[in-house]
Amino acid sequence: MKITDIKELEKIANEIRTGIIEQVYNGKSGHPGGALSCADILTVLYFNQMNIDSKEPNDEQRDRFVLSKGHASPALYATLAKRGYFDEKELVGFRGINSILQGHPDMKNIPGVDMSTGSLGQGLSCANGMALSSKLNKQGFRVYCLVGDGEIEEGQIWEAAMSAVHYKLDNLCLIVDNNNLQIDGTIEEVMNSKPIDKKLESFGFNTINVDGHNIEELINAFNNAKLEKGRPTAIICKTIKGKGVSFMENQVGWHGKAPNEEQYKQAIAELKEGI
Repeated sequence: MKITDIKELEKIANEIRTGIIEQVYNGKSGHPGGALSCADILTVLYFNQMNIDSKEPNDEQRDRFVLSKGHASPALYATLAKRGYFDEKELVGFRGINSILQGHPDMKNIPGVDMSTGSLGQGLSCANGMALSSKLNKQGFRVYCLVGDGEIEEGQIWEAAMSAVHYKLDNLCLIVDNNNLQIDGTIEEVMNSKPIDKKLESFGFNTINVDGHNIEELINAFNNAKLEKGRPTAIICKTIKGKGVSFMENQVGWHGKAPNEEQYKQAIAELKEGI
């Protein structure tokens, strides 16, 4: 299934955002801000770009996705449910003791999850291994890894970046969710990693800067990444933390807390206006 209609993809992204709010509200905990900021990215990957089949979640030839910023799991879960990997009714059990949908992705119990994540900084290393395996075994699948701009303060990210270039992993695409906020404030205040694109270029990456909420720009960037040979691509996506919910947008306080009933109703109403 490949959806090319921009309006339809925008609608799906908004429905995924609604799913994010439903999960965090019902679970009474979670990380809505950074989940909302990457909804468009995941929409394009799962509904336009990746070679996947929800009926064959373990197909060896499938493209892989690693959510390195694992606390943004509500975005991944809402996307997987929308894509048909499991029933959307599962979303209301988010973080429940008997739910498959725990706070961080679990590859053993959640259909469609390719890597268990949560410890920040480790996802790109895992993605490198997958991409290298694809090349060595001549399988041809691509690997996508989404990291946060706060997460890239972890040193392992840069070791992995060096390795990705060394092994010429042109089937690897690193995606940076550049919403400029992390748990303790702006990335400039905590540990300034700018300019992100120039740093990755210096390591040898092909880098592309896009508006992370512009579906068309995202599609073009991912298509261009597929054409790049001999080196990995990094797509730096300028995004808004809490995108789609007015009182959450660009508010660091919404990094990791659940809305109350009044806030939940307002958020759902705003998102449904967009649908």
